[in-house]
Amino acid sequence: MSTYIFIIAAVLLVGFMIFNGRRNRKRQEALKSTIVPGVEVMTNFGLFGTLKSVNDVTNVAEVETTPGTIIRVHRQTLSKVVAPEELTAASGDSPRSVEEAMEIANREQADREAAAKIDEAEPAYGERVDDPITKATTKRAPRAAKKTDD
Repeated sequence: MSTYIFIIAAVLLVGFMIFNGRRNRKRQEALKSTIVPGVEVMTNFGLFGTLKSVNDVTNVAEVETTPGTIIRVHRQTLSKVVAPEELTAASGDSPRSVEEAMEIANREQADREAAAKIDEAEPAYGERVDDPITKATTKRAPRAAKKTDD
């Protein structure tokens, strides 16, 4: 009985591997057909840019990140083509007006100032502070003078 279960499990595993390989190949072919010069792409490490050229022989792709800045990456690092609506959705938290931008900047400045006040209240490393429980200052006992043989 256990032999039949083992054979069925092995057949299912091999079938899954074949199905998964076909699906991955289809996905890679679809990606390869959409990666053409002029599209907005994203690399595996999160760099966005416009694809300038792809050399299939050397597997080198040239991506323009900013006007005039072209980087060379391996073709397999191009992970996806970014649609324009994805770019606007990613920047959806950007302010819509100057007033909104100023409000956000003022709020961030107030948060920084509040954090600075909290940091000032903390004692510096090695600074002696009053113990809030015993209301006593933590002080070391004075050192005894060294005995000298005179």
